[in-house]
Amino acid sequence: MARSPSQHPTELELEILKVLWRIGPAPVRTVREELSAVRDLAYTSVMTIMTIMTKKGYLSRRKRGTGYVYRAKVSEDSTKHAMLSDLVDRAFEGSATALMLNFLDKETVKLEELEQLRRLIEQKAKEGSK
Repeated sequence: MARSPSQHPTELELEILKVLWRIGPAPVRTVREELSAVRDLAYTSVMTIMTIMTKKGYLSRRKRGTGYVYRAKVSEDSTKHAMLSDLVDRAFEGSATALMLNFLDKETVKLEELEQLRRLIEQKAKEGSK
């Protein structure tokens, strides 16, 4: 039985989106070059994935010369938020607190990151008490 289509980008699609979020609109060749540090993919493979991503609504493209220039149609923030919300719902029964407690218990977190978290928690506590 075929697996149902994901509501989120695949690992490779996310890597392509990260490239486009970082460098802006680009042709396939440029995206492939940027990906080469992480993955060695054929030009045609990247082109195929980017065409699929266009059909899925993740990218848009416009003709330039003999090829296309692609740009991300989805924002980085909205994509991350949707993926994180899905993770919280599926793995942590909707509890962001459970996610954070699990993460802090299992991962090494830098002191400056802990300080950022502390400030954000304090800010959220002040907002909640208003």
